Amino acid sequence: MITVKFLGGAKKSFSTDHIDIDKNDLTLQQLLDLLLENKPKNETKFDVKNLLIAINGIDSSAIDGPLTNLKNGDIVSIIPIIHGGSSKRPQFKIFNSYIELFDVKANQKLNINFLDNLRQKFPNLIIQAVSSNYILSKSHAQKIIAISLLAKQNNIILSQKIETDILLRFAGTTQINDAIKQVGINNKDDFVIIAIGKKIQLDRLFKDMESLLDITPLSKNNQNFLKKKFNITKKQMDAILSKSKLEDLLTEKAAILV
Repeated sequence: MITVKFLGGAKKSFSTDHIDIDKNDLTLQQLLDLLLENKPKNETKFDVKNLLIAINGIDSSAIDGPLTNLKNGDIVSIIPIIHGGSSKRPQFKIFNSYIELFDVKANQKLNINFLDNLRQKFPNLIIQAVSSNYILSKSHAQKIIAISLLAKQNNIILSQKIETDILLRFAGTTQINDAIKQVGINNKDDFVIIAIGKKIQLDRLFKDMESLLDITPLSKNNQNFLKKKFNITKKQMDAILSKSKLEDLLTEKAAILV
């Protein structure tokens, strides 16, 4: 038997927080197909393209993705990722948390304590900063942040603080000093502020930072940079079946950190 847990908005799609599947020879994709076939017709749409799926607490992209073979006793947790915001304000929702990405232009005049000052000014927000070079796209950021939030929920977080866990996973390392050196902010490069909290607080943060922001956020062409930094080969890329090969490989590297 396989247990499927529905989290966040997924509970509305099935009018329950879990179901038990009396089958043991399914792949993850077959399970999703089965769920779609049996979803109550009058309930909320179940969008399989915008999900984070964990198997026994481990992100499925760190295993075999949709081809992952499920076995008796497995617990599959399904978390929807809800998109929002605009092209100028990339936002999304995971669990009950609203997240916004603020792409900050390189600025030699920024105070060295910029991030600490921001956290003090907005104590009700979780705030982290990551070099724009290490964020491939909005969907890449969504997946990495979702992994951190899921790790926190399952008490397998890499550090005591969620913002540190996020930094480590973008850097692909468990060493905090290495992560800060690699993906931490500096005045020479663009960086992205990741903020998690209530929408009203995110709106206030946007107004506070608006003059510093790039008008075309997350538009950096950094695929070759990321391939080189993470030693991703053509052979590895060719082995991935999805349309977002590099994104999935980066997500896998983030998910397998322990």
